[in-house]
Amino acid sequence: MAQSVKGMRDLFGAELRWFQHIEDTARKCFERHGYREIRTPILEELEVFKRSVGDSSDIVKKEMYDFVDKGGRHVVMRPENTAGVVRAMVEHKLLQTSDPQLLYYIGPQFRYERMQAGRYRQFWQIGAESFGVASPESDAESLVMLYDFLRELGLEKLSFSLNSVGTPESRPAFQAAFRAFFAEREAQFCGDCHRRIEENPLRVLDCKVPTCQKALAGHPLISEFLDEASEKHHARLKELLRDLGVPFTEDPRLVRGLDYYTKTAFEVLSGDIGAQSAILGGGRYDLLVKHLGGPDVPAFGWAIGLDRLAMVCQTLRGEAPHRPPALLIPLGDRATGEAMKLARSLWAAGASVQLETRGVALKKAMTTANRTGIQTVLILGDGELDGGTVTVKHMATGEQEAWPLADLATHLKTL
Repeated sequence: MAQSVKGMRDLFGAELRWFQHIEDTARKCFERHGYREIRTPILEELEVFKRSVGDSSDIVKKEMYDFVDKGGRHVVMRPENTAGVVRAMVEHKLLQTSDPQLLYYIGPQFRYERMQAGRYRQFWQIGAESFGVASPESDAESLVMLYDFLRELGLEKLSFSLNSVGTPESRPAFQAAFRAFFAEREAQFCGDCHRRIEENPLRVLDCKVPTCQKALAGHPLISEFLDEASEKHHARLKELLRDLGVPFTEDPRLVRGLDYYTKTAFEVLSGDIGAQSAILGGGRYDLLVKHLGGPDVPAFGWAIGLDRLAMVCQTLRGEAPHRPPALLIPLGDRATGEAMKLARSLWAAGASVQLETRGVALKKAMTTANRTGIQTVLILGDGELDGGTVTVKHMATGEQEAWPLADLATHLKTL
């Protein structure tokens, strides 16, 4: 029997309804803030990610689905979406204006990595990127939008973990101090960390190996080496978040292990389903656009894994909010033809109706309604046609009533 590829999966039923609800909520929330959707290709040139994520990153070294296509081009199935969005903005010259560009995306990403609960090799992300504004107000606006989005989904035990990673000008002093710290205990670190300390010391702080995390105790903090502009930016962002009622804590160990990140780095922690844990992260990346061949344009963004978010929401709230259609059951040959016409008029009026087309007995059709969670059943037989009505059965209560056919669309849309 044919099966899905390992790490890929089919989405349907209750889980898919959560995906759809989260996507709908995201679009409504983001567009209230003036963000517009962008859709980029799944396939990108390999160089896009080598130049953005970096040759030395685990994503490029170990996790990418990359191959040479029939035209001899080395391409990759995108492992994340920020680089593709920036590539699109540069290619189409959308950053040649001084106007802010506010964008969001929803789509699949691909990484060949060890699977865990809520983590797959094809996974979905929702992200938001703002280009063209360097102020802490821009950071705060994006974080407020994110906070409101998660709250609208029913997550309540939320807190932002916040830090500043400074600028390239302030980073050499930190790197020198950190390399000296590493040298004193280098035997305690894993082989990957020995490579990272040479390529980018910040990536050592991202290592998840327990012995490495233990060896990092007491390491120099990047927050101790900030330039004046970064300190002012960070202080203003914290002031704004306090004024706007967004909860946060400072985490001086929080970093982003990529050179193009500047100033703000953050994670969102949630305790909604037990121990508090990070559910997403992001920050300011003022150097990425220029790094990918574009103009010198500041940017801020974040991305959240939709698979894990749906799992959290389903655990927390059970069924996703949704409105099942009414089921229209015709009884007899005459009613079957009329039901087709009735359903067509109801669809045209915007009502949600599923038409029973199997010609089965009423009892079997009602069993289907029960099994599929339908709440409203419309029964149309000769008696109803003669009287210009439809019999309505409310499944939750078992009550029945007659509605005039002429008013049916209005009734259904107000259920």
